[in-house]
Amino acid sequence: MKYLLSALLLPGLSMAAILPDSIGAYQRGTVSQPTLDNRPIWDECGLKNWESAVYQNGKAKFVATAYQLGDTTGALAAFDWQRPQDARPSTASKLAAETAGSLLLVNGNYLFSFSGYKPTTAELDAVAAALLNVDSTVLPALPGYLPSEGLVANSQRYVLGPAGLQKFAPAIPPSVAAFHLGAEAQLAVFHNRKGDLSVAVFNYPTPQMAIQQVADFEKLPGALAKRSGPLVAVVLSPPDPDFAERLLSQVRYQAQVTRDEYVLTRRDNIGNLVLNACVLCGILLIFCLVSGLAVGGVKAYLRHMRHGQEPDGMITLHLQ
Repeated sequence: MKYLLSALLLPGLSMAAILPDSIGAYQRGTVSQPTLDNRPIWDECGLKNWESAVYQNGKAKFVATAYQLGDTTGALAAFDWQRPQDARPSTASKLAAETAGSLLLVNGNYLFSFSGYKPTTAELDAVAAALLNVDSTVLPALPGYLPSEGLVANSQRYVLGPAGLQKFAPAIPPSVAAFHLGAEAQLAVFHNRKGDLSVAVFNYPTPQMAIQQVADFEKLPGALAKRSGPLVAVVLSPPDPDFAERLLSQVRYQAQVTRDEYVLTRRDNIGNLVLNACVLCGILLIFCLVSGLAVGGVKAYLRHMRHGQEPDGMITLHLQ
């Protein structure tokens, strides 16, 4: 019987609530899991849980949807994919975009979508404070290597596997991208008077892997490829080869060192520990000395006031 109850409760336990009971003056209605399109891409983003709910305050209402991804990289990929084409940057979060009636933002490894109402900063802070297992890993640096000249707004796509590559850059075979080597890619569209073109920048774990893969990219029909460190930038069949060459020349790898190790403080210095112990002993010694003098002074004063009699003399029973 116990196992039967556990089996019945397991689906509810696995779908832990992400959205809070209220956002500001709005109260949450029934929570549901909407149907996902392109589920393989969500799986590449590391989707763990998702839910949607209608929040209502009187006659006013809006829809909130939350996605829990595997890490911040998966959240970035989902954000690029779900961002509306007409969205503009928002100050609601480090990674946020908004339209006239919607807000899309990333908090760690969570992606939130609000339609019909844009919560205030205080309301968003309350939502973030209730989140569990938030990943605070630094966002990948790969998007920063995209050229800026002619970049079409909101055309960026972060690709983590073959499903995303098939949807956003079907002309590049997954076998050439070699995601099994740990590759990730940033795609974007660039505008030119002779026609728009797409640029894909692939990041590999080591420069040696990039050297091996750039040869495969160059074999693609009409491809222009360039390697810079562990990066491989690719343009396929550009309408303006000169513009494509200018874009590729702007992809330059620069090594960045990120320090995540524990930074020692004064508390970790054994010398400071011994010094602080000596200071504490000195303080206790002075306190004992002052306390003893105070007690002795009071007793002497009381004895003087009682003409030499001990104010609190000891009573002895002289038991044999």
